[in-house]
Amino acid sequence: MIHQWKRALREGASGVFERGSSKKAAIDEEQLKELYAKIGELALANSFLERKLKPWGGK
Repeated sequence: MIHQWKRALREGASGVFERGSSKKAAIDEEQLKELYAKIGELALANSFLERKLKPWGGK
């Protein structure tokens, strides 16, 4: 099995490092929505913590 992986790596590794590849990354719209939701959630938590930590010398 390891030999198969090494052979696959040797045959396809150059494609990983090529610049200007014509392939575009497939964007999963559902995953993108989940990531934006998580970013919003974390931003909200950060602002909450920033406000709560001000009395103790926070930002």
